[in-house]
Amino acid sequence: MAWIALLVAGLFEVAWAIGLKYTDGFTRLGPSLWTLVAMAASIVLLAWAMKTLPVGTAYAVWTGVGAVGTVILGIVLFGEAATIARLACIALIVAGIAGLKLVTE
Repeated sequence: MAWIALLVAGLFEVAWAIGLKYTDGFTRLGPSLWTLVAMAASIVLLAWAMKTLPVGTAYAVWTGVGAVGTVILGIVLFGEAATIARLACIALIVAGIAGLKLVTE
């Protein structure tokens, strides 16, 4: 269950990172509120997952999910570059996340 909470926490991290783009410097109420709620949910779920998972693993997976998701949505939503080098780096992060999951049990 901790791994599921950690994955959802990572997805909320993606939500708040993308949400920041829409807040316009926290001048738009709706996106700002969503971003703050996503931030809080992300941290609460991360903290809950850390009750049973090692801190280093949980934090690395949380930031990895957030980084990969944010880069992918940046490409899809904002037309950011999808170069071979960027995609290879994303693959390395995913491999690291999978590796941490495999060795943490």
